[in-house]
Amino acid sequence: MDKNLPAKALSYSNDGDMYFSNGEYTKALSSFEQALDIYKTNLPPNHPYIATSYNNIGLVNDNMGEHAKALLSFERALEIYKLALPPNHPELATAYNNIGGAYRNMGEIAKALSYYEQALEIGKITLPPNHPDMATSYNNIAAVYYNMNDFSKALSSYERAVDIYKVALPPNHPDLASAYNNIGFVYTKTGKYSEALPYYERSLKIRKIALPPNHPNMATSYNNIAALYEKMGEHAKALSYYEKAEEIEENDEEIE
Repeated sequence: MDKNLPAKALSYSNDGDMYFSNGEYTKALSSFEQALDIYKTNLPPNHPYIATSYNNIGLVNDNMGEHAKALLSFERALEIYKLALPPNHPELATAYNNIGGAYRNMGEIAKALSYYEQALEIGKITLPPNHPDMATSYNNIAAVYYNMNDFSKALSSYERAVDIYKVALPPNHPDLASAYNNIGFVYTKTGKYSEALPYYERSLKIRKIALPPNHPNMATSYNNIAALYEKMGEHAKALSYYEKAEEIEENDEEIE
């Protein structure tokens, strides 16, 4: 194998990570696919790097709404991880979580919960209790309970995720922002608007620090706060936040 190829593939993967973090999903997909092509040509077919590339491609497709494509990539990653890694390796838990996410996005809630629970069980065996991946599992299980309208269980699992993220991550990490946003969403759904607002505001505060100003998640935060103010009858505040969200969405359309 050309000695320069692994470094080139890693460079493509790093570029993909950067584009993905910035919400530039088309560029991220291109970078991850170029990394995968190099790995498939130069590594054994069951090498973990190939699985990781499939996993990355799946994540991009999932975020682009291509959930069936994402599921195929996640399943290929899982097949390779099962052959290449010990049975309770954390990467297997990641693969189970990702497959669960694709199923949830496709509306197959029972399958999603099954994969999320498999991921959580591996995490309990292999990871410290405050590892970020444990928070991810609780967050994912909470999302399924939310889809099942079991808001009490959803809130409990989201709160466990936040407790872990607060210990395991920097205070302005995007995952913590997402966790706060999710708790706000549950409170909104159950009509507890005054309890929802502080969580949405904490989420937005972190995102302003951690994300580019035109990141799609910024628009999500503004839309959530706007919808909440609308439910509370504060229409002027709602309009202000809707306009901020619309500005981001228009800029995103212009970029594409």
